[in-house]
Amino acid sequence: MQINRRFFLRNGAFAVAGTAALPHFLVRSVLAESTLAPGKRLVVIFQRGAADGLNVVVPYHEKNYYAMRPGIAIPQNQVLDLDGFFGLHPSLSPFKPLYDQGHLAIVHAAGSPDMSRSHFDAQDFMESGTPGLKFTEDGWLNRALQEEDLRHNQEHTAFRAVALGSQVPRTLAGKIPAIALSNLSNFAVGGKGPNPSPAASAFEAMYGQSGDQILHATGEETFEAVKMLKDANPAQYKPAAGIEYPNNEFGNSMKQIAQLLKSNIGVEAAFTDVGGWDTHQNQGGVNGQLADRLREFSSAISAFWRDMGDDAENITLVTMSEFGRTARQNGTGGTDHGHANAMFVLGGTVKGGKVYGRWPGLNNDQLNEGRDLAVTTDFRQVLGEAVAKSIGAKNLDMVFPGAQLRSDKFLRIV
Repeated sequence: MQINRRFFLRNGAFAVAGTAALPHFLVRSVLAESTLAPGKRLVVIFQRGAADGLNVVVPYHEKNYYAMRPGIAIPQNQVLDLDGFFGLHPSLSPFKPLYDQGHLAIVHAAGSPDMSRSHFDAQDFMESGTPGLKFTEDGWLNRALQEEDLRHNQEHTAFRAVALGSQVPRTLAGKIPAIALSNLSNFAVGGKGPNPSPAASAFEAMYGQSGDQILHATGEETFEAVKMLKDANPAQYKPAAGIEYPNNEFGNSMKQIAQLLKSNIGVEAAFTDVGGWDTHQNQGGVNGQLADRLREFSSAISAFWRDMGDDAENITLVTMSEFGRTARQNGTGGTDHGHANAMFVLGGTVKGGKVYGRWPGLNNDQLNEGRDLAVTTDFRQVLGEAVAKSIGAKNLDMVFPGAQLRSDKFLRIV
């Protein structure tokens, strides 16, 4: 069975494809997607390197904030006020309208209960969702998809879980197949286990053995579907009128996530990351290293949100970083590895326009180990609510074992 590509473009399905025909199994899948309203989708962004939450979401009415950061603090008259106590770094100006419109929420003093200051360990703990346990085989987002499968026997496309990057991240490693795309003409595929292979042949073998109703006995056809992505030219994609993404790696990743989501090819979970947050030296204040990174970060996410248009109502986006940074600046104009941080949650059903979480304070006796912002909200509480309200995860003990999450204890952000 062959259907002309123009049919799918006209109907808004699989617009990413750069081929004249679709394999039979994918035709069935796309037809199903195009006749149903899009489901809820979750987008996760990892800020690798430990962002400085205190200069990202500034507690500008804390006197000790200015005393501890004489060279890098954001002056009160340049903070973008949020609620009279907290304000955004001025480079996050693209976020301000999203906050004011009630789409963007912030959780401050969020982080891991584990005290590690190692980038490697802290990232591993946050991506596995099991702080302090180094040998968890799968990632929390993969387990959320596994939990969904235990409750619903339904068909999924090959593009259910997608990461924009060179390899499948720890967050998506596990039993549910995930695809990694550096760009839409380059791909790697992850199978089972924590160390997925980047070889395209693994994809063909994995789906050839699949018992999934869509993918059963269609390994070659599934492989053809990925080759369709490989043939697609990202330059062909035109964002909505007036939308411009930053011309950098993160901006391109967000643009391609929008492209995949708009194509209605069955994406439920999308992941990408962005580095450059490890500001030990010359961090800067209003201007400088951190300011430049924040400008790119917020511009890309804002462009993504506006580009999605009406479809944004079905999206929940959450950001995370392995830990924050020290409350005091160091001797080289930077900050060292800290503890609590700020998380952003963006979405159509998000109760935004508010900074959530209990603020622990910045007095010397309120600091964690006398040096860091203390954690008052476990990061798993934020992610747990996000997966419950987007993917629909019910058994949070499976998704975040040991966290003892309860829906009645959610912050009620979504």
